Amino acid sequence: MARVTRRLVHVITPGDHFSPSTGSAVPTVVHGLSAATPAGAPRPAVAVARGTYPDRYTSADVLEYDERPPRRTDRYADLLAARTLGRRPAAAARFGAALADQGAWDPAAVLVHNAPQGVPVVDGARHVPVLYAHNQLLRTYSQREVRRTLGGAARIVCVSEFLAGATADYLPPGLRDRVAVVRNGVDTDAFRPPPHWERRDRLEVTFVGRMLRDKGADVLLDALAALDRPDIHATLVGSAGFDPHAAPTPYETEVARSAAALGDRVTRHPFVPRDEVARLLARADVVVVPSRWAEPLALTVLEGMAAGAATVGSAVGGIPEQLGDAGIAVPPDDAGALAEVLGALADDESLLARSRSAAREHALTRTWHRSYDDLASALAGVL
Repeated sequence: MARVTRRLVHVITPGDHFSPSTGSAVPTVVHGLSAATPAGAPRPAVAVARGTYPDRYTSADVLEYDERPPRRTDRYADLLAARTLGRRPAAAARFGAALADQGAWDPAAVLVHNAPQGVPVVDGARHVPVLYAHNQLLRTYSQREVRRTLGGAARIVCVSEFLAGATADYLPPGLRDRVAVVRNGVDTDAFRPPPHWERRDRLEVTFVGRMLRDKGADVLLDALAALDRPDIHATLVGSAGFDPHAAPTPYETEVARSAAALGDRVTRHPFVPRDEVARLLARADVVVVPSRWAEPLALTVLEGMAAGAATVGSAVGGIPEQLGDAGIAVPPDDAGALAEVLGALADDESLLARSRSAAREHALTRTWHRSYDDLASALAGVL
């Protein structure tokens, strides 16, 4: 097993919260990896802007800095500069603030999450710069800009094989051998089945995610409408953002209208903190991840499986990688296919029990400890 000999310093998006009060994927991943740090390894750290949520994860030390707030013109100025100069100075300045104290840090592996422009800001003579990609980040980059921006990256870590392939397509040949895959994991202690499960009078189906069309909550509602069965109940958890009190978006209004038409067959909850997500998933017989977009690696897939729910996800992006052979894949944006699977799980108690058991067993092989080991192996040649 590879060992990490330097401290891992995670640099998340300036202004993001390293807190269980947000459902943002990047802090969740950083917390999972940090909590899995083995005894004897250097304690990890996270660069976090002052003024963000004070209820922070305790899995890593917090390195606070004064954020350089974004300006309305930053994005357009950066796009223009990218075309003419091959760099994005406004984005670099924001990460310059996050890394202002790096000269005082002991030599570390600095993992810049989802921000190529943060990589050249890392002092490569002192630290090991790593881009940690959770999404496709290089679509607007020319080859010239990619070389200038990522030439100093020791590794380009991607959260799925799907994302690694998509990222490599934008890299010049000399950088492709720096790509490594570290799949997201799951906390199988926080997300776990109830102590005793018995088949109830109705099948409990749960969706957890942001209320965006790309996430496909409406596909689940269409599947329920097609089934027209009172013995299948759905719980929808999530808001468009991370504020449960925000005014509803047009899509949220559309979902609310469709849910109301199904009466007591649907229960809706706004965004909830992470510990509440675990509690809600533990009550589910089935977790559905009906995304339309090619999610690089949806955290909810493994969280549902760890909770002992039969897990159904769209066959798109990195979702099939998370499902493995233990989940059930359906075509994206296909309410009919989803309805067929839900009907089968409602009718066949043996199928449901086997699917639940397989899901939990699969999740136990994909913990954050495994992800940490994969990250250690990816960094072994550069630390």
